[in-house]
Amino acid sequence: MDEGSVMRLKLTINCQTERACFDFTGTDPEMFGNCNAPRSITSSAIIYCLRSLVNTDIPLNQGCLKPVEIIVPEGCFLNPSAEAAVVGGNVLTSQRVTDLVLKAFRACAASQGCMNNFTFGDKDFGYYETIAGGHGAGPGWVGQDGVHTHMTNTRITDPEVLEIRYPVCLRQFAIRDGSGGQGQYKGGDGVIREIEFLKDDIEIGLLSERRAIPPFGMAGGHCGATGKNLLIHPDGRV
Repeated sequence: MDEGSVMRLKLTINCQTERACFDFTGTDPEMFGNCNAPRSITSSAIIYCLRSLVNTDIPLNQGCLKPVEIIVPEGCFLNPSAEAAVVGGNVLTSQRVTDLVLKAFRACAASQGCMNNFTFGDKDFGYYETIAGGHGAGPGWVGQDGVHTHMTNTRITDPEVLEIRYPVCLRQFAIRDGSGGQGQYKGGDGVIREIEFLKDDIEIGLLSERRAIPPFGMAGGHCGATGKNLLIHPDGRV
């Protein structure tokens, strides 16, 4: 994680018993920040990965995990105490668990690893969106540019609707060329989203990851670029 916490996974597949074990022993303790993830988040990420990898239409329910053992030690940031802050666990840490599981299977390189949760508003209104990014490449295929990846499924607001309903101007929403990571199969590029606020005293929040540690490549492919959060003041100061 960007603040330094490390998650570890040992994956064991037993073909004779047709069982699998996902062992997260060695994952760092719960953190002071809000990226701790309740155990259910890890289970959800695992079943998502398995359903993506298995070439059959299996149902999305707890029964699918009967042949799967999941070990998440108590007190780590994937199984924290009841007092831990967890708001970022669902939207950020879940994406990193997914990247890790798919890496263990050598299925694909890391995707954006973040939902880019962007909020703004004042006492009269509030707005919330998740911003797209790049999808990791895999064996035989390139990653997709500017899409929602893995554990997020939201649809972004149309520019016309955004500008009619809120005191903002959407200055730019474009593919961030060259950010996906080079290789035989190129990683998907992220996006640039630039919004100008037309009203004073608006509070802004951005919950994000992959700003310090880049998404990893695979099989010799290069890492993708880290994200950037920039605040441009009216006088041009960045």
